[in-house]
Amino acid sequence: MNASHQKSPPLYTPEIYDQVIDLPVEKPRLILIPEKEYLELKSEVGYWQAMHKKAILREKNLKETVKEQEGKIRDLRNRLFGKKSEKGSSDKNQGKIEPSTSKRPRGQQPGSKGHGRTAHPDLPQREETVNFPETPTCSKCGKHYITDESREAEIIEVEVQAYTRRIVRCCMKKGCSCKGVPDTITAPMHPTIIPNSPYGISIWENVLLNKFHYCQPTNRLLNQYAELGLPISPGSIAGGLKIVKELFQPIYDALYIHQMTEDRFHNDESGWKVFESVEGKIGNRWWLWVSRSASVVFFQIAPGRGADVPVEHFKNIQHQKIIVVCDRYSAYKSLAKQLDFIILAFCWAHVRRDFLDAGKKYPELEEWALCWVGKIGELYHINNLRCKEFDQKLPIQWQSSSFKKQHEKLVEKMDAIAEERDVFIEAHNPDDPDSDLLSNVKYKILTSLQNHWEGLSVFVDHPEVPMDNNNGERPIRNPVTGRKNFYGSGSLWSSQLAAIMFSIFQTMALCGLNCHHWLRSYLTACAENHGKTPDDLSPFLPWKMDEGRRHQLSRPPNTS
Repeated sequence: MNASHQKSPPLYTPEIYDQVIDLPVEKPRLILIPEKEYLELKSEVGYWQAMHKKAILREKNLKETVKEQEGKIRDLRNRLFGKKSEKGSSDKNQGKIEPSTSKRPRGQQPGSKGHGRTAHPDLPQREETVNFPETPTCSKCGKHYITDESREAEIIEVEVQAYTRRIVRCCMKKGCSCKGVPDTITAPMHPTIIPNSPYGISIWENVLLNKFHYCQPTNRLLNQYAELGLPISPGSIAGGLKIVKELFQPIYDALYIHQMTEDRFHNDESGWKVFESVEGKIGNRWWLWVSRSASVVFFQIAPGRGADVPVEHFKNIQHQKIIVVCDRYSAYKSLAKQLDFIILAFCWAHVRRDFLDAGKKYPELEEWALCWVGKIGELYHINNLRCKEFDQKLPIQWQSSSFKKQHEKLVEKMDAIAEERDVFIEAHNPDDPDSDLLSNVKYKILTSLQNHWEGLSVFVDHPEVPMDNNNGERPIRNPVTGRKNFYGSGSLWSSQLAAIMFSIFQTMALCGLNCHHWLRSYLTACAENHGKTPDDLSPFLPWKMDEGRRHQLSRPPNTS
């Protein structure tokens, strides 16, 4: 059979599935149109092509905006309802509790040796004897039981009670006939903080501790007093505290003077309310600033959050160079520019938080964020090993070989982090229209890391400086709790009292002193000085106390 008479192969067969088949196509017919119409059509095509590109770009921007808003919503939900731990987890795993891999039950295990009851040898003791109402007899023969060795048990009790001290002052009549001397004399008045006040030292001690050490609202404390049978008006407490405030001002000034002799600081700030009319405004938002050094925690309440507050605080420093550990707030950067003797050491915990927040906002970045968190964790680990070998009396070049080994590891890790950071920054252009949202988020975080690198590297050459500002943020937690409980201060003088007492209590606690004992001792000294500050403050300043005095004030006060 001739090839011309053979049948054409089918268009589709199993053998030629997914193969390209060339079919004969007729040449398109040429249609002649006027040049004017052609140019109009060409222009219209160009217009719609431009609109198409614009629509694609708009769609891309809208998708990125939606993704960004979803990240913000996810972050807000996590802040409201999520756990406080900084574990990275995707949305699908949120709310699920991972089963424990250990089969060991919680708590002390059967048969294991416990630590026993905690002894309290310093507590005063009251001995009580429990006897039988009648001598017990044998139920069978009727003979009496014979007294045996007594069994003892200790029960700890706390009594809170209000009572009145009735003080009788003895009067004596002269037994001579001498002239020019009083006929009768009376024993001196019992020392009090506030003259002619019916409230003793323990009242003001209790009010100050509960208000500024335990962050309890004053009205709640007064309600407790009323239930104990001691109703006190808020006005009486406010008037008394206004007088008592002046007794602590010299201690507060001494804390500041001593802190200016130190060279390592942790600084932080938080909002504070002052409910007094200032420049026609009531309930102004003020700021509570804290500066912690080796032996002093110093608070101050200021109307602003600008650099002028820390500049005023550090202007009397007595060192040529000091290091201030802080976050990346612009006021501290301005502080370092205005006072050239200040070196800023930025907080690695905030950098770590940047990556964690990005992972929580955008699940696509979770793996990347946790990878960087791991790198920061390695830095902490190496630095901790290094600090264990660090001798503060010697410079770095004279440290032990074990220290130098860990120091070299730390430097290498810092260089590796810097190199990885710079490679990404150089390869990414945030102004490129093709760059996506996630890449821009990475770029922003890594650029911030690059811009603050000098401050983040201070701990490398100064092992005595921590990597984070936790020591600065920790003291401010207690006042923040107080702010939540009693909303702030009702007046300017009460805000100053708050800063004074926060400073004193936290400084004493930092130095290992018992705040109860210190406060009672100081108020007693003020009372014995006729309601005035003691002439000699050295027994109440930790850095001027001898060891015996420090040991005495580190114990609970004797209430027996």
